[in-house]
Amino acid sequence: MSNVSVVILGAGAGTRMKSQTPKVLHKLSGRAVLDYSILAALSVSDDVQVVLYHDHDRIKAHIEREFGDQVVCARQDYENFSGTAGAIKAASPKYDRIVALNGDMPLITGDFVKALAARREDIAISVFSRLDPSGYGRAIIKNDRVIKIVEEKDANEEEKKITSVNAGVYSFSRSFLGEFLPKVTNDNAQKEYYITDLVALAAANNISISAVWGDEYILMGVNSKTELAKAEEYHQNALKEQLMNAGVMMRLPETVYIDANAEFEGECVIENGAVILGKSKIVKSTIKAHSVVEDSVVIESDIGPMAHLRPNTEVKNTHIGNFVETKKAKLDGVKAGHLSYLGDATIGAGTNIGAGTITCNYDGKGKYQTTIGKNVFIGSDTQLVAPVTIPDNVIIGAGTTVVKNPNEGDLVLSRSEQKSVAGFFYKFFGIKK
Repeated sequence: MSNVSVVILGAGAGTRMKSQTPKVLHKLSGRAVLDYSILAALSVSDDVQVVLYHDHDRIKAHIEREFGDQVVCARQDYENFSGTAGAIKAASPKYDRIVALNGDMPLITGDFVKALAARREDIAISVFSRLDPSGYGRAIIKNDRVIKIVEEKDANEEEKKITSVNAGVYSFSRSFLGEFLPKVTNDNAQKEYYITDLVALAAANNISISAVWGDEYILMGVNSKTELAKAEEYHQNALKEQLMNAGVMMRLPETVYIDANAEFEGECVIENGAVILGKSKIVKSTIKAHSVVEDSVVIESDIGPMAHLRPNTEVKNTHIGNFVETKKAKLDGVKAGHLSYLGDATIGAGTNIGAGTITCNYDGKGKYQTTIGKNVFIGSDTQLVAPVTIPDNVIIGAGTTVVKNPNEGDLVLSRSEQKSVAGFFYKFFGIKK
């Protein structure tokens, strides 16, 4: 939509999170809580402003890193104008319609913001119905118009029975804000300027207040770690449903965790207990039970069960079996069936990695690269001490420690001679034979 500005309120301290991390930067499905409000706003407006105060520099740096110049950060004059209406004072919206969102509503959708912005009344308020409205301000509504907002502490017994509650998202005309925002005072116990006072001023001046109904879950605010976990559960369910509708198969989807940044292409299978993190990309592949994929690319491959692809892994046409760990590795046409660590490695097509193979990539100071060519057979319990290059068509015998580069076509062995001491078992345990 054009001619709509969106102001996102993110200045609060978020003390109920009991964390050194700002509330709006806590992660939900891999992204900061604040990001979702910004994404919803950007789907509607080209004028998105986030009002900050507590942890201003840290949150602003995050916004600039994630959204560049698409979002403007404003600083609230918290000492003189604290509270939600004080945050609105700090913004400089360009357009005649202004939507006020909260930075702690990660389930808000662009469609709901659009519906709120489409109202032409001077003020529109988001509301939802709740069987147990305890703790919420009640929205008293007649003929789809809000008569007033009553905070629970001020509600009488009849008003407390009302199930329509104020969700705290608003839409205003510029002219209304211009006239009434200066009239909001901090004459309350907290000495703060409240956006709800604008509702009271509108009602007192017979200004029509529109009610915009939404589902409770999309208007859910996150103020504690308990609420964060609940919101993430909602978000995960919606995200996985979207992916399954697009063709991704999930076994026991309630046990699967998918990062919001992950991408899927083609027919993929995600088995129970799998975790896909970061900006991973899964293409026509199977991620088997209880495997973890972090910031990695998997193309036409099968991973697991119980494998771990750490960041910057790229696998193509490859089998990664159980208890295999990779990190910053590139595998193309490789078989690594079980019990291996492949870090800082590039491995060519047709190569077989035996059980217990380790790339020894760290010497206590630096990380070093292992390069393995095509059609290499690596026997079990092999250690490849980086930096090392194994050319094409090499066989490495089981139990070998490779410390220097072999030649193409070599058999590489580093075993000590096997010795047997006859009858030692019986002598050691004092058994007479």
